[in-house]
Amino acid sequence: MTTSMEKPSEPREPELGKPSGGPGKAALAPSPRALTRARRRQAVVRFWQQYRTHRAGLVGLAVLAVIALLALTAPLLVGAGSQSVTDAPGGPMEAPSGEFPLGTDQFGRSLLALMLWGTRVSLTVGLLAAFLSVAIGTLVGITAGHFKGWYATVVMRVTDWFLVMPTLVLAIALATVLSRSVWTTILAIGVTTWPTTARLVRAQTLSVESRPYIERSRALGGGHGHIMSRHVLPNVMPLVLAQTTLVISTAILTEATLAFLGLSDPTIVSWGGLLQDAREAGAVSSGNWWYLAPPGLAIAVVALAFTLCGRAIESVLNPKLGVSR
Repeated sequence: MTTSMEKPSEPREPELGKPSGGPGKAALAPSPRALTRARRRQAVVRFWQQYRTHRAGLVGLAVLAVIALLALTAPLLVGAGSQSVTDAPGGPMEAPSGEFPLGTDQFGRSLLALMLWGTRVSLTVGLLAAFLSVAIGTLVGITAGHFKGWYATVVMRVTDWFLVMPTLVLAIALATVLSRSVWTTILAIGVTTWPTTARLVRAQTLSVESRPYIERSRALGGGHGHIMSRHVLPNVMPLVLAQTTLVISTAILTEATLAFLGLSDPTIVSWGGLLQDAREAGAVSSGNWWYLAPPGLAIAVVALAFTLCGRAIESVLNPKLGVSR
């Protein structure tokens, strides 16, 4: 028998993520899509918090941000007319001065303006070629690690053949056979630099495929496409991201080499093309260092910046590597 002195029980607050049972309270439960977005935002925040502890990675990122900004604003800074040979504003092979901070080329064009235009081509070729290379390597690595058997044997033997063959020689062969254009350069680099990515992704795929939840997915009726796209690919993407930043620097160096050998489009200005023009103009023998140094230093700086970013990303995604900060 209850007395009037007993206190009424206090209402409990509904637990987060669970409906309280009352009318209209079910809307408090977050949807699976909202939970997924929240987890992704938290992952990005954690990644950036760990990445910014790497001083070398921050330096590389800052350098790439400045170079990308210069590439995007090149039409506003120098204009398209700076590439014209007939309307060159200076004399041939002028030394650096107030009017031309980096001097002029053999046609009297400003090397500073040509460097800015070359930034657009070199970065574009590097990014697209790296994307193509990583896409091919990821596809080959995931399928070889998933299907195994005769398919994996054949694919990996082809991969080994590409690995033992000099990449630059294959790229030169493709660039020689095909027409000279930017897309030919991208294709030549992309189809010759994927084997390393394929090897790394296949090893990671074999590790993921051995986990228990893959067996449960198969038992529940998950097909090959479901397992590779929903389970394997998300787990290998961090490795693919780190590999992409490293491949970009290789692609930029390869593009510069092909342009220096005269295997790129001669009508398009790039850093490697400027080195080729300097060699043809006799800048080495005549001591015109301002014709050689800027494009060479730009290639080295961009390659180093991408490498620093790639090493920092690798350290964040895999702390066991022990990459220095």
